[in-house]
Amino acid sequence: MRVFMDFEASSLGKHSYPVEIAWLFEDGRARSFLIRPEAQWTDWSAEAEAIHGLSRAQLQAEGEPAGVIVDEMLATLSGEDLYASSPSWDGKWLSVLLRAAGRPRHALRLRKSDDAFVDAASAILGSSASPAEILSLVEGVIARTKPQDLVHRALPDARLELDRFNRVCLEARTLSRQRRPSS
Repeated sequence: MRVFMDFEASSLGKHSYPVEIAWLFEDGRARSFLIRPEAQWTDWSAEAEAIHGLSRAQLQAEGEPAGVIVDEMLATLSGEDLYASSPSWDGKWLSVLLRAAGRPRHALRLRKSDDAFVDAASAILGSSASPAEILSLVEGVIARTKPQDLVHRALPDARLELDRFNRVCLEARTLSRQRRPSS
């Protein structure tokens, strides 16, 4: 099953770390955690805090330890198709979280959400649409669903990716019906 994942982080710096994670299954099941910073995680950006609204003190008080989160992730997400809007950043923070829990940094891997969108549209449309048409459909959905005000929290951001996926599927099915020959 497809799972859309998102992280919020301490900064966009080299030593940044995850502060929040959420994942959302294609069927709507969701999980979200604030992440308690590890002792060696000291990088902090006031700019990042202003964007996601999570303070380091709040994370210390309300966050879960990396090991607890990773245990649930591995039990729940192993073998699933994991996607993120920005797998280079989210993958970095996923690796940091996995390593903090003493797990291999590639125990879980992310792909770009756009890949899920293209794969779904391709499966629905088959040979009735060219790769360029499929890409145009996906890019159109992404452009039309760009939020006016970004929330910058993990679960709403993961939900946006699932909503985009569902919209791509809907538009591809509509296009497929339009292209069917009349009998």
